[in-house]
Amino acid sequence: MSNIRITKKFTFEAGHALYGYDGKCKNVHGHSYKLYVTVIGKPISDTDNVKYGMVIDFSDLKSIVKKEIIQDFDHSIIFNKNTPHVELAKTLKAQGHNVLLVNYQPTSEGMIIDIATKISNALPENIQLHSLKLQETDTSYSEWFAKDN
Repeated sequence: MSNIRITKKFTFEAGHALYGYDGKCKNVHGHSYKLYVTVIGKPISDTDNVKYGMVIDFSDLKSIVKKEIIQDFDHSIIFNKNTPHVELAKTLKAQGHNVLLVNYQPTSEGMIIDIATKISNALPENIQLHSLKLQETDTSYSEWFAKDN
């Protein structure tokens, strides 16, 4: 049977700041992110399987992405933990804010690499992550493709 790609779209809200950047994004600001997750695999051919004909049930993919990505990223503030932003993060956390401290500059490029790793590690063995698109604004997005990595 042929390999088939399926895609599911997710949305989340998050803030970030780019420490050391020479433009406006050095300031804390937020985005309404759109994340497109595309996986590839062969549809289930066992006619006795309740998921017969599916590569992966969209609800199963949704559960994986919500657990691995959305529950952490949604309505959070993302800072590189190797910058002075860590002091601001401590203050915000103490006030009850959801803050993520990451090992990378929280650009869409850095975020998409992190997202690819987390989703890839959580997918069933017979399903591979094909690509991701992380849209930061209406006109700006990053893409990740397994074949390029």
